[in-house]
Amino acid sequence: MNLKGLSGGLYTPLTADQIETIHEASLKILESTGITYESGLDETIGLLEDAGATHDRDRARVILPRQLVTERAAMAPEQVILHGRDDKNKLDLGEHRVHLGTGGAAINVLDLDSGEARPSTLNDLYQLGRLVDALDHIHFFLRPCIPTDIPETAYDVNVFYACLKATAKHVMAGVNDEKGFHDVLDLASMVAGSLEQLTARPFISIITSFSISPLKLCTQSTRIMQECIRHQIPVALSSAPMAGSTSPMTMAGTLAQLHAEQLAGIAICQLTRPEAPLLYGGIPGMANMRTMGYLGGAVECGMMNAAIHQLAHHIGVPNYNSSGLTDAKLPDAQAGWEKAVTTLLAALGGSNYVHHAAGMLESMLTVAYEQFVIDDEIIGMCCKTLKGITVDAEHLALEVIEATGPGGNFMVAPHTMAHLHAEYFRGNSVTDQKGRDKWAADGALDARERGRRIARKLLSEEEKPHIDPDTDKAIRAKYDILL
Repeated sequence: MNLKGLSGGLYTPLTADQIETIHEASLKILESTGITYESGLDETIGLLEDAGATHDRDRARVILPRQLVTERAAMAPEQVILHGRDDKNKLDLGEHRVHLGTGGAAINVLDLDSGEARPSTLNDLYQLGRLVDALDHIHFFLRPCIPTDIPETAYDVNVFYACLKATAKHVMAGVNDEKGFHDVLDLASMVAGSLEQLTARPFISIITSFSISPLKLCTQSTRIMQECIRHQIPVALSSAPMAGSTSPMTMAGTLAQLHAEQLAGIAICQLTRPEAPLLYGGIPGMANMRTMGYLGGAVECGMMNAAIHQLAHHIGVPNYNSSGLTDAKLPDAQAGWEKAVTTLLAALGGSNYVHHAAGMLESMLTVAYEQFVIDDEIIGMCCKTLKGITVDAEHLALEVIEATGPGGNFMVAPHTMAHLHAEYFRGNSVTDQKGRDKWAADGALDARERGRRIARKLLSEEEKPHIDPDTDKAIRAKYDILL
């Protein structure tokens, strides 16, 4: 059952008037409060000044007129296509089309054998990519964990190499600096066959956390963002304020600040290269006011992330945001309800590229192999709701009802066989639907153990490297590949 790219937009936490009110508030923030910046962004600030921004050097403050912001936002493409290595993995991001996948930068993984948390490795990243490649309802592979066993100088090229070798799905990750981006660009060009082939069908994209909330440009990430834009590689403009900590406590205040940050980032991108492909990357979250940590599984996160799609859609830009985060430390009932609620809200809201939707635990600190399997099932169920209910002569089945008659049985009707697999969601078998006796006879397994067994089975299958041997040899000759 193909459940990728279905249309959402069914859940709208903001009314049309509220969307316009927040948008106007964001423009006011930019033209009165403005944005600040880290040192080392003279070229970027000069670009904004040349376009009409006012720069107060004493306060390190840049004021952005609304005309500059709205004109540049209008240049951003309404549709962005992120390619996979084959046509079936293409992601058409536009309108309310929904895609959900992995995300994060976890530093721990629950070991598939022991079940205990340990530091994540480069091989974990590769094996998780293989697992995601085999799970139908996870639509893309955004690097979910950090390989803690390799030097930082080897990080960028090795992360992308592991991901591209593991899966044919679209790959997204961050890079540490501009050199790392150019190494990744070269690596991906080698895999594609040439730079021209890569930019024509980009199967990689880059996360750029350009904004340090509240309202501050990060030097390194802003430079990376602009360099990606210059080379026609799509970027996600990640901005992740936490309500009560790095944004106002209220949801409306957080959304207004975040929308202002996004508008500023979009303006910089479109000044750098007009019509450059980008994703509005608002990721509103909440601070845990007891610990001042991140509160990932709150229902309000799901509500605000659905609202983010409305704000992005209002200015005609596809969006990147989050669902599926949880504060649970292992794949348990809490993880299930927090993930299901936020993912359903994101899907019904129509978000275009929803990361973190698979695999994450412990407020993004940890991933688990079995959690990817469980989340594949959750994502599939959430996307099934977007298909709605087909009502036509064939599905009304009046002739079948007439032929079966009162007191009859539809079990052996050809109509039943014809619609058995297409009408209802059939997952990856992690959901138990057996009777109690059969469940007990099979070991009385809970969802976590069923997920672990499915993950082991998928990973025991023959590897299908997605980089051909000759290209692999050339890459290894040029770069220090550690996998």
